Amino acid sequence: MNSNRLQAVTKAKETHRQSIQKSLEHRLQVARAKGDEKLIRQLEAELKYFS
Repeated sequence: MNSNRLQAVTKAKETHRQSIQKSLEHRLQVARAKGDEKLIRQLEAELKYFS
């Protein structure tokens, strides 16, 4: 694989990870606002995995 393609793939992976993390953070804010402790714990675990 050439260097440019490798850089593009690496950037795409990072962008995807950031998108997932941002979505999880938003879902966590909503869960906290609703007081859903089970969902909060689950989302916190997912965030830890993606961090």
